[in-house]
Amino acid sequence: MPSHRTTSPAAPSATTGYRALLRNKEFGGLYISFTLTVAASTLSGFALGSLVNHRTGSPFLTAVSMYGATFATVLGALTLMSVADGKRPRRTLLLLQLASLAGIAAQAVPGLPLAARFALLLTLGFFQSLGTGTRLGLLAEVVPGSAYASARSLMNITSGATVITGYAVAAALLRHLGPHGLFVAAAALTALGVAAVATTVREHSIRLTRRPGLRRTWTANAELFAHPGRRRLLLNLWVPNGLIVGCEALFLSYDPGRAGTLLAAASAGMLLGDLAVGRLLTAERRRRLALALRLLLAAPFLLFAVHPPVPVAAVAVFLAGLGFAATLPLQEQLLEQTPDAIRGQVQGVESAGRMTWQGLGAAIAGGLAQYVAPGTAIAVVAGVSVAVTLVCRPSAGAGPGVPQG
Repeated sequence: MPSHRTTSPAAPSATTGYRALLRNKEFGGLYISFTLTVAASTLSGFALGSLVNHRTGSPFLTAVSMYGATFATVLGALTLMSVADGKRPRRTLLLLQLASLAGIAAQAVPGLPLAARFALLLTLGFFQSLGTGTRLGLLAEVVPGSAYASARSLMNITSGATVITGYAVAAALLRHLGPHGLFVAAAALTALGVAAVATTVREHSIRLTRRPGLRRTWTANAELFAHPGRRRLLLNLWVPNGLIVGCEALFLSYDPGRAGTLLAAASAGMLLGDLAVGRLLTAERRRRLALALRLLLAAPFLLFAVHPPVPVAAVAVFLAGLGFAATLPLQEQLLEQTPDAIRGQVQGVESAGRMTWQGLGAAIAGGLAQYVAPGTAIAVVAGVSVAVTLVCRPSAGAGPGVPQG
């Protein structure tokens, strides 16, 4: 498969170990900031979902409130994602994180109308999409090319562990602090994430020679989607994943008292899957197992059609969570086909599209649950995910890399 990366050749395997990565001060700062951001997002999402569910009792609005920020990520990808490859990415990331801090803090205001809360949710999604692209661009700068898959794997594992802890802590704190107290805690974690980047990450003068903006973003995006192989690769990264997140968005409606257990089980499966696939398998083995993992991602949710007891449902969503590891080999292929000059933008577009489809999946599942039982809606959406995976399998070679442009 052709590669347009210009990073150094693969280093010895020791350089790709988690310990070696964490000894890198800049990676450590990005890693800590990422972890705190995930924790803050988990607390604030659970708080808003609980608040909306209590006020409206609507499965659709509850699902959208938990994952609705993902709708706005596509706006970032389509308009200003080229800032991810700007000359001062550290400053850009700090400014975007400060904007997120302001938005989360505003959610803590008591009595805020739901319309205002959803507007804040969309605004946060826009800033978070740009922040993700900038962070991933920096990540490709601070770790060697041979360590990128391990770095993403470690971040995914940590994300799963953080979500598990976050949902458990959120469910406990909700009884004592209420939704507004959870928002305050999320704001505090976001502030710590800003401090982590400010004190550890240095400024990088990376690739871009022209000023970032709308035209630059559109030009690079047009080049990204010009090849059918790349389009199919992105489709496989976005749609099956997003539909399954839509299934998870119905857990509060399926069983409000045990939703935290189901969400934690799904995150635990994701953690184990990323650990095994990212560290124990070679790149070639990861690619060969990608299809099976994407099928595993959806198939266990079909059990919800018969409304299994919670312990059985928890085992099913744990097994499904293992399938999220299919993202790793697909991301590796995408990075190999991305020129250095726009790798931050391309990784940001991939992340934004995946998050947008998570929001779409939540909306689709929540809308369906307005007319059928939540368990039935979960099974139907999972069936669609299986069908998309089978119909849209990526070809063996995704074609040449994205042109420089």
